[in-house]
Amino acid sequence: MSGSVLWGNLFLLFWLSLIPFGTSWIGSQHFAAVPMSVYGFILLMCAIAYTLLQNNIIKLEGKDSVLYQAVQKDTKGKISLVCYVLAIPSAFVSPWISGLFYTAVALIWIIPDRRIEKQINKN
Repeated sequence: MSGSVLWGNLFLLFWLSLIPFGTSWIGSQHFAAVPMSVYGFILLMCAIAYTLLQNNIIKLEGKDSVLYQAVQKDTKGKISLVCYVLAIPSAFVSPWISGLFYTAVALIWIIPDRRIEKQINKN
């Protein structure tokens, strides 16, 4: 275990802990633009923190690791980041547009990601 992995994990947990605040604020403000955009920022930071944690683990384990082999092509992760980036300013055009972006990301991930499992079974 390395310090960068531990700090990366704490960074991810911090952003994940803000999700209930964001959803509560959206509910109390009836899907207003500012809470919807802040929620998008929280989700974006969760995605960035997850990516950083993943990269720290890969740095620790090396490019021959199962994790590196499994996540080289992270299409769903990249699509998620783009959706979050687009959703934040979209909330000021229409909060429902940003809500559609958030829903799209959730639907993308509703099918479990089996890349790591497949890579482990290869070895």
